[in-house]
Amino acid sequence: QVQLVESGGGLVQAGGSLRLSCSASGGTFANYRMGWFRQAPGKEREFVASVNWSGSNNYYVDSVKGRFTISRDNAKRTLYLQMNNLKPEDTAVYYCALALGSHSAFTSWGQGTQVTVSS
Repeated sequence: QVQLVESGGGLVQAGGSLRLSCSASGGTFANYRMGWFRQAPGKEREFVASVNWSGSNNYYVDSVKGRFTISRDNAKRTLYLQMNNLKPEDTAVYYCALALGSHSAFTSWGQGTQVTVSS
């Protein structure tokens, strides 16, 4: 069973940057499609970005396009989310997740890391 552990969250001023990491243990990391989701207080969890097994195909929610970059290092079994020009509305708990196939649902989740952006 794959375990996912996020890190890198914190408090940052608007316009600042953070890089989130998600380390995976167990399973074959290189086989999985990976994604980032977030959940703000009082809101449902929403998709942020995803990347295929090789890192060649990325998808983003419109609100983060041009500001966030998802990437992965299969040798290090780690997923990243570089977040630039952060806005207060980016404040949320960020979760990484994996999907077993390119068209499969995300089925395994980390515990989340808090990102707070002050205005």
